[in-house]
Amino acid sequence: MNIYSLQNIQASPNQIHTNDQQTVGESQQAFANNLKEAINSINHAQKASDQKTEALARGEIDDLHDVMVTAQKSSIMLQTGVQVQKKVVDAYNEVMRMQV
Repeated sequence: MNIYSLQNIQASPNQIHTNDQQTVGESQQAFANNLKEAINSINHAQKASDQKTEALARGEIDDLHDVMVTAQKSSIMLQTGVQVQKKVVDAYNEVMRMQV
C-alpha cells in the first residue's frame, strides 16, 4: 500500500493531450475516474487498517508494529484526501466568484 496514492490524480504522460484533441467530456471523465481511484485507494487503506486492528484484538496476529504502521498510513491518506477535497472546493468557489 502506497501512502502517496493521491499522486495517481496526476495525469500519466499518455493521458496528456497537447493539441486540444480531448473534449470537455473526456476531460471530465478522466478527472472523475482519477478521483474515484484515489477515493478507492483511501477506502482500501482504511479497510486494511480495520482488519489488522481487529485481527490484533482477536489475537490472530502479534505484530503491533505492522498494525500501527498500517493505521498511520491510513490516517495520513485520509488526512491528505480531506485536504485535497478542501483545496478543490476552494478552487471551485474561486472560479465561481470570477467575473467573465
